[in-house]
Amino acid sequence: MKAFISVDLEGLPYLVIPGHLGLKGSLYNEAREIATKITMIIAEELHSNGFEEIIIADSHGPMVNLLVDDLPEYVEIIRGNPRPISMVNGVEGCDVALFLGYHAKFGTARSTFDHTYSGRTIHCVEVNGDPASEFLLNTYVAGDHNVPVILVAGDAQLLKDDVAKFTPWAEGIILKQSLSRLSARSKSMIKIEKELREGTKRAIKNYKDKQVKPLVAKKEVKMEIAFQTSLSADIIELLPFIKRIDGLKVEYLAKDMIEAYNIFQVLVTAASGLNALMQYLQ
Repeated sequence: MKAFISVDLEGLPYLVIPGHLGLKGSLYNEAREIATKITMIIAEELHSNGFEEIIIADSHGPMVNLLVDDLPEYVEIIRGNPRPISMVNGVEGCDVALFLGYHAKFGTARSTFDHTYSGRTIHCVEVNGDPASEFLLNTYVAGDHNVPVILVAGDAQLLKDDVAKFTPWAEGIILKQSLSRLSARSKSMIKIEKELREGTKRAIKNYKDKQVKPLVAKKEVKMEIAFQTSLSADIIELLPFIKRIDGLKVEYLAKDMIEAYNIFQVLVTAASGLNALMQYLQ
């Protein structure tokens, strides 16, 4: 069997300030160590329960966060950004998917680092009318590859808002109880490791007992994106398949979630480029 793990940072325990998240951040090395430890706990548990291959997608920011010095031989890691289907590149051909360090969508009250994909450029995203977190976007892409998400570990509010609603069969492991955008409460790593191992075992049992399923978006997929600035929408609407909805929002149709997601990546990149241009013009 083959398992896929996608690893973000914002939903990990103890990570609460911007200095945890960037390559030049004052506490970035601490974040890397925490992310690597939690990922390896899950990988070890999967391997000891019958998964011969494990694909890990490093999925935050520039996507070079995990430490790679001591990877076990049964692990392959995907690093770097941009890449096709972004945070879930490598999910194709896997039997199950697990998401680690995932956080709540933009606008969630008292939720650490709440955002959806790109906090600087994206206000909100809707898939077929449903407000979408990164969890939902990635779960739908995995679903198009017929891969069920069996475990999500991250911010408690994400588990309550999205995981319970869209994938009630998935094991949810709380890594942090957010208190505000820049504060959270987390258990000791000893306790977290115990809960991760136990949760992974339950998730694998659910999979083997056929109690899980892929989440597949209704087709055609309608994507609605509200940008942080009207300038982004001004430029994006020049594309022939884009419909302008209002000052900030555009929409488009895609044949499936994989196509919708890859288009979304391009639009985010264009909006990010506009932000860089505005800074240059100042």
